[in-house]
Amino acid sequence: METFTFPRQHKEPYLCLADYLRSVDSGEMDYVGFLAVTAGKNVRKYSEKFKEEGNFLLSHAIQSLALETAEALAERIHQLIRDQWGIIDSTDLSIQDLFAAKYQGQRYSFGYPSCPEIEDQAKLFKLIRPEQIGIQLTEGFMMEPEASVTAIVFAHPEARYFNVL
Repeated sequence: METFTFPRQHKEPYLCLADYLRSVDSGEMDYVGFLAVTAGKNVRKYSEKFKEEGNFLLSHAIQSLALETAEALAERIHQLIRDQWGIIDSTDLSIQDLFAAKYQGQRYSFGYPSCPEIEDQAKLFKLIRPEQIGIQLTEGFMMEPEASVTAIVFAHPEARYFNVL
């Protein structure tokens, strides 16, 4: 349906997101998830309204709250994906552990270090059609509304965040 190419680190441990998937030659089925969430389309309108009125603090607070809401929703959807895959989070995970993503499986967003090709957003949009929930892709491959998150989710137990450079 679609092919993504991920860069490999140029120094040890030479990680690549593809390392977190079974090869076709393995003969075993593997899964990857995609998600898209948004805090809604009117955030900018309300933020601009308060900015025009001189209430810069409220304007900034609305944008910040929207961004944090989208991130929290993405984390919740990621948890539901892990649950569907039979990956049960440890009951002794602290809030700090959750913030540090100390659980099995990771989500990666295009444009970040391990998958830097922001243009791959177009492929993701073709697969899951986030337009259905009001998310549009700009010519520069950014999302509108800004308080939106898309990601690719891997179940591999050793998946972690890393830089490619």
